[in-house]
Amino acid sequence: MALVIPEELKAKAEVWYGDEKGQERIRFFLREVEMPNALLSLKDIIECGYVKECGFVWVKQKTKSEHKFEKIGRLVTYATEISAYVEKHKIRKLTGVKVKEFLLWINLVEIYAEEPHAERITFKVIGGLSKTFPASAFVLETKEIKEHNEVEKPKEIKEAIAVKDRKIQN
Repeated sequence: MALVIPEELKAKAEVWYGDEKGQERIRFFLREVEMPNALLSLKDIIECGYVKECGFVWVKQKTKSEHKFEKIGRLVTYATEISAYVEKHKIRKLTGVKVKEFLLWINLVEIYAEEPHAERITFKVIGGLSKTFPASAFVLETKEIKEHNEVEKPKEIKEAIAVKDRKIQN
């Protein structure tokens, strides 16, 4: 089912296009609501929008994607269209994100932390059940973010950057 954003809401939104801008904005939203920076590990973002006055966020990807959070051993799938309302320490009315639990894919509806910079993050599914994990499982260090962003660059571009860096250092 396609994500339908009412025109009056979209008219108030800031919208960005492309993967690079989309990744940047997702990290910005997560930082602004004081949540871990790798909580939403999306790929090939087409469009990303944000309505600041109500906290509505949406993201569109080229294809459905999966990500395994290695530190907690959980597999998550992201639909092509994801939406949520964000506020300090909380992502609510989340759509398009599922977690695999005991061979079943379950829709996540809310993610929250009890306090600023909390050490634990709670994930709530439909039906009110929830599970709490260490926040550190959803954090990419600055070096990892750089490596994650460089993965998609062609070899020639990486080589050109390396040559340029060597020239600057000399």
